[in-house]
Amino acid sequence: MFLQKLTNGLLFIYFPFISIVAPLFDGQTILPIEFFPKVLIDLKSSYAQENNDYLISDKPHFFVGLVWVELLLQWPLCIANLYGIVNKKSWVKKTCLIYGVSTATGMVAILSELIRSEKGSSRVVNIYAPFMAFAIICILIGLTTKSSTVNLTTRPPISRKKRA
Repeated sequence: MFLQKLTNGLLFIYFPFISIVAPLFDGQTILPIEFFPKVLIDLKSSYAQENNDYLISDKPHFFVGLVWVELLLQWPLCIANLYGIVNKKSWVKKTCLIYGVSTATGMVAILSELIRSEKGSSRVVNIYAPFMAFAIICILIGLTTKSSTVNLTTRPPISRKKRA
């Protein structure tokens, strides 16, 4: 019970953060720059320069594709998960699992590129690594079940057509 409240609390902080950052920061990777205020453009540019984040500045094709996945799939799931956690919806485990698997898949590609290419500094790897940790938390939440709510013996009977 305590662990569940702790993870819900962490995700209650994480999901609003992603819900705001994804469209305003990551959206600049795929949408025309004219859509964003200068202050956000300058913030992203200074982040890329200060941290030597070549994924942000160079926009490799795989990274652009992952940003599309983030904005079209993961961002709506963040909003749904936040709503589900606040309102204690039963479906939140499923949406957390979908979010976690999608995010982890993208983070494997990003972290592999940063580490294997030797272009990414340890600082940049440390910036991206927490997103993988949250993805794993979401996967684990999605895979856990409450023993008190799951009863395998009360399944509805399978209806069979009787032959005439």
